[in-house]
Amino acid sequence: MRKAQWTLLWLSVVLGACVTINIYFPAAAAEKAADRIIRDVWGVPPAPGAPASPLPPGDKTSLRPEVDQDARAALNRILLHAAAVTTVYAAEPDLTISSPAIDKLTASMKTRHTRLDPYYRSGAVGLTRSALVEVKSPEAIPLNERNTVKQLVADENNDRNALYRELAKANGHAEWEDNIRETFARRWVANAAAGWWYQESGGAWKQK
Repeated sequence: MRKAQWTLLWLSVVLGACVTINIYFPAAAAEKAADRIIRDVWGVPPAPGAPASPLPPGDKTSLRPEVDQDARAALNRILLHAAAVTTVYAAEPDLTISSPAIDKLTASMKTRHTRLDPYYRSGAVGLTRSALVEVKSPEAIPLNERNTVKQLVADENNDRNALYRELAKANGHAEWEDNIRETFARRWVANAAAGWWYQESGGAWKQK
């Protein structure tokens, strides 16, 4: 097989890989979406917007003189198509984070946070590895407040579970729910204030 034909075959494989990768869970977009929701719920100021990194300039591929005109034309078509697919993949769109159900859940969580915040700060309540919250140290809660805190935690977990499910549905991929939960598990911790407690992947509690 001539060199030009091998080149065309290789580029076709690369192009196919780009198309396949593009259908997977958009992890980077999910992290940005999670950060926006968490900062809104917790009242954390938005992070300064970092300028978008420019795409690397395309290689100016030139064919050797001995490659025939048909191969040159075919190669150019593949390169143009690959560039288009790569651009779409690199400019990964944001996930949908607004729907009547999502808006209702985030509003409920935002209101509840003002009541949960003191217990995060005291270490009585912590962030779990499954993207939920848990009463970590009941002894740190006055006896007459424990039932109230337990109910707040239960309500918060109900809303969080529903949020992950609704985000997956709003984006047309119910199968993404576990991926969204895993993303939020990391981002709740990343956005938490210093001194809050969270569970590591092995289940041990650690103070941020």
